[in-house]
Amino acid sequence: MTDFTREEVIDIAHKLVGADLRGIDLGGADLSCVGLFKANLHRADLSGAILTGANLSEVDLSGADLRKADLSGADLYGADLSGADLSGAWLDRANLSGANLRGASYDANTKWPEGVDPQAAGAVMVDD
Repeated sequence: MTDFTREEVIDIAHKLVGADLRGIDLGGADLSCVGLFKANLHRADLSGAILTGANLSEVDLSGADLRKADLSGADLYGADLSGADLSGAWLDRANLSGANLRGASYDANTKWPEGVDPQAAGAVMVDD
């Protein structure tokens, strides 16, 4: 395992702010608590990824594959989730304030934060 210095970690984190990661395959990756503020993850594969506590505010996740992704406690403030596949995703305790859910798909297994009405937000329920 590689040990990083504090300065190296801060440098990596700064490079991810606003990063262009369109179409990247991060399926199943452990991205817990990662900071991707304003990154472009349009059409990225994040299926099964662990994004608990991640800072995904103002991130472009339009068209992304988030099937069975764990977004528990993630900050999705102002994120664009339009057209994303949220089937089976865990969004409990996630901050979805100002997030665009128009056209996002979800199923009966998707776990939403308390008080969020996905249909009222424009998301579309699909069969399992």
